[in-house]
Amino acid sequence: MHDVIVVGGGIVGLATALKLLEKKPDIKLLLLEKEDKLSAHQTGNNSGVIHSGIYYKPGSLKAVNCRKGYRMLLDFCDTHGIKYELCGKVIVATDQRQLAALDTLYERGIQNGLQGLKRISKEELAQIEPHVAAISALQVPETGIIDYKEVSAKYAEIIQQKGGEIHTSEKVVNITLQKESLVVESSKRKYECKLLVNCSGLYSDKVAKMTGQQIDVKIIPFRGEYFKVKKEKHYLVNNLIYPVPDPAFPFLGVHFTRMIGGGIEAGPNAVLAFAREGYKKLKINFLELAETLMWPGFQKVAAKYWSTGFGEMYRSFSKSAFTKALQHLIPEIEKDDLEDGGAGIRAQACRRDGTLIDDFLIYENKYAVNVCNAPSPAATSSLAIGDTISDIIVKRI
Repeated sequence: MHDVIVVGGGIVGLATALKLLEKKPDIKLLLLEKEDKLSAHQTGNNSGVIHSGIYYKPGSLKAVNCRKGYRMLLDFCDTHGIKYELCGKVIVATDQRQLAALDTLYERGIQNGLQGLKRISKEELAQIEPHVAAISALQVPETGIIDYKEVSAKYAEIIQQKGGEIHTSEKVVNITLQKESLVVESSKRKYECKLLVNCSGLYSDKVAKMTGQQIDVKIIPFRGEYFKVKKEKHYLVNNLIYPVPDPAFPFLGVHFTRMIGGGIEAGPNAVLAFAREGYKKLKINFLELAETLMWPGFQKVAAKYWSTGFGEMYRSFSKSAFTKALQHLIPEIEKDDLEDGGAGIRAQACRRDGTLIDDFLIYENKYAVNVCNAPSPAATSSLAIGDTISDIIVKRI
Protein backbone atom coordinates (compact mmCIF):
# COMPACT_ATOMS: atom_id res chain seq x y z
CA MET A 1 0.00 0.00 0.00
CA HIS A 2 1.30 3.42 -1.00
CA ASP A 3 -0.16 6.71 0.12
CA VAL A 4 0.31 8.24 -3.33
CA ILE A 5 1.25 6.92 -6.75
CA VAL A 6 2.35 9.46 -9.35
CA VAL A 7 1.92 8.29 -12.95
CA GLY A 8 4.37 9.97 -15.34
CA GLY A 9 8.07 10.71 -15.03
CA GLY A 10 8.15 14.02 -16.87
CA ILE A 11 9.10 17.24 -15.14
CA VAL A 12 5.58 17.92 -13.77
CA GLY A 13 5.23 14.45 -12.25
CA LEU A 14 8.69 14.67 -10.73
CA ALA A 15 8.11 18.17 -9.34
CA THR A 16 4.81 17.04 -7.81
CA ALA A 17 6.47 14.06 -6.14
CA LEU A 18 9.29 16.28 -4.85
CA LYS A 19 6.91 18.85 -3.37
CA LEU A 20 4.81 16.13 -1.73
CA LEU A 21 7.86 14.67 -0.02
CA GLU A 22 8.95 18.11 1.15
CA LYS A 23 5.57 18.68 2.80
CA LYS A 24 4.96 15.11 4.03
CA PRO A 25 8.36 13.48 4.61
CA ASP A 26 6.81 10.28 5.99
CA ILE A 27 4.56 9.70 3.00
CA LYS A 28 4.94 6.41 1.11
CA LEU A 29 5.24 7.56 -2.50
CA LEU A 30 5.82 5.75 -5.77
CA LEU A 31 6.35 7.26 -9.22
CA LEU A 32 5.73 5.07 -12.28
CA GLU A 33 7.18 5.85 -15.72
CA LYS A 34 6.47 3.68 -18.75
CA GLU A 35 9.75 4.45 -20.53
CA ASP A 36 13.15 3.13 -19.47
CA LYS A 37 14.25 6.67 -18.60
CA LEU A 38 12.68 9.79 -17.15
CA SER A 39 11.72 12.90 -19.16
CA ALA A 40 11.57 10.94 -22.40
CA HIS A 41 8.78 12.88 -24.09
CA GLN A 42 7.63 16.51 -23.73
CA THR A 43 10.24 17.40 -21.10
CA GLY A 44 13.14 15.85 -22.96
CA ASN A 45 12.26 17.24 -26.36
CA ASN A 46 11.43 20.86 -25.65
CA SER A 47 13.57 23.85 -26.58
CA GLY A 48 14.95 24.49 -23.10
CA VAL A 49 13.53 27.99 -22.63
CA ILE A 50 12.87 29.56 -19.22
CA HIS A 51 9.67 31.45 -19.96
CA SER A 52 9.03 34.85 -18.41
CA GLY A 53 5.21 34.73 -18.45
CA ILE A 54 4.62 37.48 -21.00
CA TYR A 55 2.13 35.59 -23.18
CA TYR A 56 -0.41 34.47 -20.62
CA LYS A 57 -3.69 36.02 -19.62
CA PRO A 58 -3.26 37.81 -16.26
CA GLY A 59 -4.75 35.74 -13.46
CA SER A 60 -4.76 32.50 -15.47
CA LEU A 61 -3.15 29.37 -14.06
CA LYS A 62 -0.48 29.72 -16.73
CA ALA A 63 0.37 33.28 -15.72
CA VAL A 64 0.31 32.70 -11.97
CA ASN A 65 2.26 29.45 -12.06
CA CYS A 66 4.77 30.69 -14.61
CA ARG A 67 5.75 33.72 -12.56
CA LYS A 68 5.85 31.75 -9.30
CA GLY A 69 7.55 28.77 -10.93
CA TYR A 70 10.11 31.01 -12.63
CA ARG A 71 11.39 32.24 -9.29
CA MET A 72 11.25 28.77 -7.73
CA LEU A 73 13.16 27.26 -10.67
CA LEU A 74 15.96 29.82 -10.51
CA ASP A 75 16.27 29.37 -6.74
CA PHE A 76 16.41 25.59 -7.20
CA CYS A 77 19.10 25.86 -9.87
CA ASP A 78 21.16 28.26 -7.75
CA THR A 79 20.92 25.90 -4.78
CA HIS A 80 21.90 22.78 -6.73
CA GLY A 81 24.41 24.23 -9.17
CA ILE A 82 22.36 23.70 -12.34
CA LYS A 83 23.53 25.84 -15.24
CA TYR A 84 21.13 28.38 -16.74
CA GLU A 85 21.42 31.75 -18.42
CA LEU A 86 19.01 34.69 -18.42
CA CYS A 87 19.99 35.82 -21.90
CA GLY A 88 16.72 37.57 -22.73
CA LYS A 89 14.71 37.45 -25.92
CA VAL A 90 13.07 39.77 -28.42
CA ILE A 91 9.52 39.43 -29.76
CA VAL A 92 9.45 41.15 -33.13
CA ALA A 93 6.72 42.66 -35.29
CA THR A 94 7.50 42.39 -38.98
CA ASP A 95 4.51 44.34 -40.30
CA GLN A 96 2.02 47.00 -39.17
CA ARG A 97 -0.76 44.48 -38.53
CA GLN A 98 1.21 42.97 -35.64
CA LEU A 99 1.74 46.20 -33.71
CA ALA A 100 -1.55 46.01 -31.83
CA ALA A 101 -0.75 42.44 -30.72
CA LEU A 102 2.69 43.62 -29.62
CA ASP A 103 1.01 46.30 -27.50
CA THR A 104 -1.22 43.63 -25.95
CA LEU A 105 1.79 41.49 -25.08
CA TYR A 106 3.48 44.47 -23.45
CA GLU A 107 0.41 45.19 -21.31
CA ARG A 108 0.13 41.51 -20.32
CA GLY A 109 3.79 41.46 -19.36
CA ILE A 110 3.37 44.52 -17.15
CA GLN A 111 0.25 43.07 -15.51
CA ASN A 112 2.06 39.77 -14.92
CA GLY A 113 4.89 41.58 -13.13
CA LEU A 114 7.75 41.19 -15.62
CA GLN A 115 10.81 43.22 -14.77
CA GLY A 116 12.76 45.20 -17.35
CA LEU A 117 10.24 44.67 -20.14
CA LYS A 118 10.82 47.30 -22.81
CA ARG A 119 9.28 48.33 -26.11
CA ILE A 120 12.16 49.01 -28.51
CA SER A 121 12.48 50.59 -31.93
CA LYS A 122 13.89 49.08 -35.10
CA GLU A 123 17.18 50.87 -34.42
CA GLU A 124 17.39 49.61 -30.83
CA LEU A 125 16.61 46.08 -32.01
CA ALA A 126 19.52 46.28 -34.45
CA GLN A 127 21.86 46.73 -31.48
CA ILE A 128 20.60 43.46 -29.95
CA GLU A 129 19.87 41.27 -33.00
CA PRO A 130 21.39 43.02 -36.04
CA HIS A 131 20.21 40.42 -38.57
CA VAL A 132 16.51 40.59 -37.69
CA ALA A 133 14.10 42.41 -40.00
CA ALA A 134 11.37 44.10 -37.98
CA ILE A 135 9.62 47.41 -37.51
CA SER A 136 9.28 47.17 -33.73
CA ALA A 137 9.97 44.73 -30.91
CA LEU A 138 9.69 43.89 -27.24
CA GLN A 139 12.82 43.17 -25.25
CA VAL A 140 12.14 40.54 -22.56
CA PRO A 141 15.21 40.28 -20.30
CA GLU A 142 13.77 37.69 -17.89
CA THR A 143 13.68 34.92 -20.52
CA GLY A 144 16.46 32.34 -20.25
CA ILE A 145 17.81 28.99 -21.40
CA ILE A 146 18.37 25.74 -19.49
CA ASP A 147 18.48 21.96 -19.88
CA TYR A 148 15.27 20.61 -18.37
CA LYS A 149 16.55 17.02 -18.49
CA GLU A 150 19.23 18.08 -16.02
CA VAL A 151 16.61 19.75 -13.82
CA SER A 152 14.44 16.61 -13.93
CA ALA A 153 17.37 14.38 -13.04
CA LYS A 154 18.04 16.48 -9.94
CA TYR A 155 14.36 16.32 -8.95
CA ALA A 156 14.54 12.53 -9.25
CA GLU A 157 17.74 12.35 -7.21
CA ILE A 158 16.21 14.33 -4.36
CA ILE A 159 12.96 12.30 -4.47
CA GLN A 160 14.93 9.11 -3.94
CA GLN A 161 17.05 10.71 -1.21
CA LYS A 162 13.81 11.56 0.59
CA GLY A 163 12.60 7.96 0.41
CA GLY A 164 10.37 8.13 -2.66
CA GLU A 165 10.44 5.23 -5.11
CA ILE A 166 10.84 5.68 -8.87
CA HIS A 167 10.14 2.74 -11.18
CA THR A 168 10.87 3.07 -14.88
CA SER A 169 9.75 0.64 -17.64
CA GLU A 170 6.38 0.23 -15.91
CA LYS A 171 3.41 1.25 -18.00
CA VAL A 172 0.07 1.62 -16.21
CA VAL A 173 -2.32 -0.73 -18.02
CA ASN A 174 -5.31 -0.79 -15.68
CA ILE A 175 -6.70 0.87 -12.58
CA THR A 176 -9.35 -0.77 -10.40
CA LEU A 177 -11.44 1.37 -8.08
CA GLN A 178 -12.03 -0.09 -4.61
CA LYS A 179 -14.00 1.29 -1.71
CA GLU A 180 -11.18 3.31 -0.17
CA SER A 181 -8.24 2.76 -2.50
CA LEU A 182 -7.04 2.11 -6.05
CA VAL A 183 -5.31 -0.93 -7.44
CA VAL A 184 -2.85 0.21 -10.08
CA GLU A 185 -1.72 -2.50 -12.45
CA SER A 186 1.50 -1.85 -14.35
CA SER A 187 3.11 -3.91 -17.09
CA LYS A 188 5.11 -5.68 -14.36
CA ARG A 189 3.06 -5.83 -11.13
CA LYS A 190 0.17 -4.47 -9.09
CA TYR A 191 0.20 -1.72 -6.47
CA GLU A 192 -2.40 -0.28 -4.13
CA CYS A 193 -2.67 3.40 -3.20
CA LYS A 194 -4.94 5.83 -1.42
CA LEU A 195 -4.59 8.54 -4.07
CA LEU A 196 -3.20 8.75 -7.59
CA VAL A 197 -1.70 11.75 -9.37
CA ASN A 198 -1.95 11.53 -13.14
CA CYS A 199 0.85 13.45 -14.89
CA SER A 200 1.03 11.20 -17.92
CA GLY A 201 1.10 13.92 -20.56
CA LEU A 202 0.23 12.51 -23.96
CA TYR A 203 -1.90 9.79 -22.35
CA SER A 204 -3.33 11.83 -19.48
CA ASP A 205 -6.89 11.63 -20.84
CA LYS A 206 -6.73 7.84 -21.03
CA VAL A 207 -5.30 7.47 -17.52
CA ALA A 208 -7.92 9.92 -16.22
CA LYS A 209 -10.70 7.71 -17.54
CA MET A 210 -9.09 4.72 -15.78
CA THR A 211 -9.53 6.61 -12.49
CA GLY A 212 -13.25 7.05 -13.15
CA GLN A 213 -12.87 10.71 -14.08
CA GLN A 214 -15.53 12.12 -16.36
CA ILE A 215 -13.82 14.43 -18.85
CA ASP A 216 -14.88 16.25 -21.98
CA VAL A 217 -11.42 16.57 -23.51
CA LYS A 218 -9.16 14.47 -25.70
CA ILE A 219 -5.42 14.87 -26.09
CA ILE A 220 -4.53 15.83 -29.66
CA PRO A 221 -0.83 15.37 -30.46
CA PHE A 222 0.91 18.16 -32.36
CA ARG A 223 4.45 17.57 -33.55
CA GLY A 224 6.91 20.44 -33.44
CA GLU A 225 9.88 19.99 -35.77
CA TYR A 226 13.20 21.82 -35.49
CA PHE A 227 16.13 22.51 -37.74
CA LYS A 228 19.62 23.22 -36.45
CA VAL A 229 21.42 26.29 -37.75
CA LYS A 230 24.83 25.33 -39.10
CA LYS A 231 27.74 26.51 -37.00
CA GLU A 232 29.07 28.92 -39.61
CA LYS A 233 25.75 30.81 -39.48
CA HIS A 234 25.46 31.05 -35.70
CA TYR A 235 26.44 34.72 -35.96
CA LEU A 236 22.93 35.44 -37.32
CA VAL A 237 21.39 34.80 -33.87
CA ASN A 238 22.63 36.20 -30.58
CA ASN A 239 19.99 34.84 -28.21
CA LEU A 240 16.24 34.18 -28.66
CA ILE A 241 14.13 35.64 -31.47
CA TYR A 242 10.36 35.15 -31.52
CA PRO A 243 7.60 36.43 -33.80
CA VAL A 244 4.40 38.02 -32.56
CA PRO A 245 2.16 34.96 -32.08
CA ASP A 246 -1.22 34.52 -33.71
CA PRO A 247 -3.64 35.17 -30.80
CA ALA A 248 -6.19 32.77 -32.28
CA PHE A 249 -3.82 29.79 -32.33
CA PRO A 250 -2.15 28.35 -29.19
CA PHE A 251 1.35 28.09 -30.69
CA LEU A 252 4.13 30.66 -30.78
CA GLY A 253 5.25 30.31 -34.40
CA VAL A 254 8.70 29.36 -35.67
CA HIS A 255 11.52 31.11 -33.85
CA PHE A 256 15.25 30.97 -33.17
CA THR A 257 16.59 29.61 -29.87
CA ARG A 258 20.16 29.53 -28.61
CA MET A 259 20.66 26.35 -26.57
CA ILE A 260 22.34 26.13 -23.16
CA GLY A 261 24.57 23.31 -24.41
CA GLY A 262 25.58 25.16 -27.56
CA GLY A 263 24.00 25.45 -30.97
CA ILE A 264 20.95 27.22 -32.33
CA GLU A 265 17.57 25.69 -33.14
CA ALA A 266 15.05 27.05 -35.63
CA GLY A 267 11.42 26.08 -35.20
CA PRO A 268 9.17 24.52 -34.21
CA ASN A 269 6.22 24.26 -36.53
CA ALA A 270 2.97 22.74 -35.22
CA VAL A 271 1.65 19.86 -37.30
CA LEU A 272 -0.87 17.16 -36.42
CA ALA A 273 0.98 13.99 -35.44
CA PHE A 274 -0.43 10.70 -36.68
CA ALA A 275 0.44 9.00 -33.38
CA ARG A 276 0.62 10.32 -29.85
CA GLU A 277 4.32 9.58 -29.89
CA GLY A 278 4.72 10.25 -33.61
CA TYR A 279 8.09 11.99 -33.61
CA LYS A 280 8.72 10.96 -37.21
CA LYS A 281 6.61 12.37 -40.04
CA LEU A 282 5.42 9.01 -41.31
CA LYS A 283 4.91 7.22 -37.99
CA ILE A 284 1.24 6.27 -37.87
CA ASN A 285 -0.75 4.63 -35.10
CA PHE A 286 -4.00 3.97 -36.94
CA LEU A 287 -6.10 3.54 -33.78
CA GLU A 288 -4.84 6.78 -32.24
CA LEU A 289 -5.19 8.66 -35.52
CA ALA A 290 -8.76 7.42 -35.89
CA GLU A 291 -9.53 8.57 -32.32
CA THR A 292 -8.22 12.03 -33.20
CA LEU A 293 -10.08 12.30 -36.50
CA MET A 294 -13.36 11.07 -34.99
CA TRP A 295 -13.27 13.45 -32.03
CA PRO A 296 -15.96 16.13 -32.62
CA GLY A 297 -13.71 18.79 -31.12
CA PHE A 298 -10.89 18.06 -33.55
CA GLN A 299 -13.31 18.15 -36.46
CA LYS A 300 -14.37 21.64 -35.40
CA VAL A 301 -10.73 22.72 -35.04
CA ALA A 302 -9.90 21.32 -38.47
CA ALA A 303 -12.82 23.17 -40.04
CA LYS A 304 -11.76 26.44 -38.41
CA TYR A 305 -8.00 26.21 -38.96
CA TRP A 306 -7.79 24.10 -42.12
CA SER A 307 -5.76 26.74 -43.95
CA THR A 308 -3.27 27.12 -41.11
CA GLY A 309 -3.11 23.34 -40.71
CA PHE A 310 -2.32 22.74 -44.37
CA GLY A 311 0.34 25.43 -44.21
CA GLU A 312 1.98 23.75 -41.24
CA MET A 313 1.80 20.36 -42.96
CA TYR A 314 3.34 21.81 -46.13
CA ARG A 315 6.21 23.30 -44.13
CA SER A 316 6.71 19.94 -42.47
CA PHE A 317 7.50 18.32 -45.82
CA SER A 318 9.07 21.34 -47.55
CA LYS A 319 12.36 22.66 -46.20
CA SER A 320 12.04 25.60 -48.60
CA ALA A 321 8.67 26.58 -47.10
CA PHE A 322 10.05 26.20 -43.56
CA THR A 323 13.00 28.42 -44.51
CA LYS A 324 10.65 31.03 -45.97
CA ALA A 325 8.82 31.23 -42.63
CA LEU A 326 12.14 31.77 -40.85
CA GLN A 327 13.10 34.46 -43.35
CA HIS A 328 10.26 36.64 -42.04
CA LEU A 329 12.52 37.04 -38.99
CA ILE A 330 16.00 36.76 -40.50
CA PRO A 331 16.02 37.38 -44.27
CA GLU A 332 19.64 36.21 -44.58
CA ILE A 333 18.88 32.63 -43.49
CA GLU A 334 19.01 30.17 -46.39
CA LYS A 335 17.86 26.59 -46.83
CA ASP A 336 21.44 25.36 -46.93
CA ASP A 337 22.08 26.98 -43.55
CA LEU A 338 19.76 24.47 -41.89
CA GLU A 339 20.28 20.82 -41.03
CA ASP A 340 17.80 18.36 -39.63
CA GLY A 341 17.14 18.67 -35.92
CA GLY A 342 14.80 16.90 -33.57
CA ALA A 343 11.08 17.00 -32.90
CA GLY A 344 8.81 17.15 -29.90
CA ILE A 345 5.15 16.32 -29.36
CA ARG A 346 2.80 18.72 -27.61
CA ALA A 347 -0.11 17.14 -25.76
CA GLN A 348 -2.90 19.60 -26.60
CA ALA A 349 -6.21 19.12 -24.80
CA CYS A 350 -9.21 19.73 -27.03
CA ARG A 351 -12.79 19.98 -25.77
CA ARG A 352 -15.72 18.38 -27.53
CA ASP A 353 -16.87 21.83 -28.65
CA GLY A 354 -13.58 22.48 -30.47
CA THR A 355 -11.89 24.62 -27.83
CA LEU A 356 -8.12 24.18 -27.75
CA ILE A 357 -7.44 24.62 -24.05
CA ASP A 358 -4.82 27.30 -23.52
CA ASP A 359 -4.36 26.90 -19.77
CA PHE A 360 -3.46 24.22 -17.27
CA LEU A 361 -6.36 21.83 -16.69
CA ILE A 362 -6.65 19.78 -13.50
CA TYR A 363 -9.54 17.46 -12.61
CA GLU A 364 -10.16 15.96 -9.17
CA ASN A 365 -12.24 13.00 -8.08
CA LYS A 366 -12.37 10.78 -5.00
CA TYR A 367 -9.39 8.73 -6.09
CA ALA A 368 -7.19 10.96 -8.20
CA VAL A 369 -5.87 14.32 -9.27
CA ASN A 370 -5.65 14.32 -13.06
CA VAL A 371 -3.44 16.86 -14.83
CA CYS A 372 -5.01 16.79 -18.28
CA ASN A 373 -3.38 19.83 -19.88
CA ALA A 374 0.08 21.07 -18.98
CA PRO A 375 1.47 22.79 -22.06
CA SER A 376 4.32 25.27 -22.19
CA PRO A 377 5.33 26.86 -19.81
CA ALA A 378 4.89 23.68 -17.74
CA ALA A 379 8.64 23.07 -17.48
CA THR A 380 9.31 26.62 -16.23
CA SER A 381 6.27 26.31 -13.94
CA SER A 382 6.96 22.77 -12.76
CA LEU A 383 7.74 23.52 -9.11
CA ALA A 384 4.75 25.87 -8.84
CA ILE A 385 2.43 23.28 -10.43
CA GLY A 386 3.89 20.64 -8.14
CA ASP A 387 3.29 22.95 -5.19
CA THR A 388 -0.36 23.43 -6.18
CA ILE A 389 -1.01 19.71 -6.72
CA SER A 390 0.80 18.71 -3.54
CA ASP A 391 -1.36 21.13 -1.54
CA ILE A 392 -4.45 19.38 -2.91
CA ILE A 393 -3.02 15.97 -1.97
CA VAL A 394 -1.90 16.98 1.51
CA LYS A 395 -5.41 18.11 2.40
CA ARG A 396 -6.78 14.72 1.39
CA ILE A 397 -4.44 12.21 3.01
